[in-house]
Amino acid sequence: MSVEHGNHPPPEPGNHRPPYQGGQAPYGAAPVPALPPHPWPGQPQFGGPYPPVAPVQPTNTMAVLALTLAFVFAPAGIVLGIIAKRQIRRSHEQGEGLATAGIVVGSIFTALIVLWIAFVVIVLFGMAARMPA
Repeated sequence: MSVEHGNHPPPEPGNHRPPYQGGQAPYGAAPVPALPPHPWPGQPQFGGPYPPVAPVQPTNTMAVLALTLAFVFAPAGIVLGIIAKRQIRRSHEQGEGLATAGIVVGSIFTALIVLWIAFVVIVLFGMAARMPA
C-alpha cells in the first residue's frame, strides 16, 4: 500500500486516533483556562510592597565549634561553650542553645571518659595485685 503526500494510511483496527495535525493540542492534553485579568476580591495584589525583613544576627562560631568538638574532644567542647556564652552575652549573636549543648554534651562525655579511665585503672591494679610475685 502506498502513501501519497498528505494522505495517511487507514488506521489499524482498534486504533482510532487520527495523526497529529500541527496546531492542535496532542491527545490527552487539557486546555489551559485563561487567568482572570485581576485577582478576586480579597486576594493580594502581586508585586505590591512587602514588609521589611528584620536583620538576622549571625550565629556565634564558637558555639558551633563547642557542640562539634563536644563529640570529638569533650573537654574542648566545655571550654569553647563557656567562651561562646560570654561572647553571645556581649555581642547578642545567636547560638546560645548550641553553646549550652556543647557544655552539657562535653561534660557528660568527659564524665564518661573519666569513669572509664578509673574503671580501667582499678581493674588493672586489681589484676596486678592478684598476680603471684
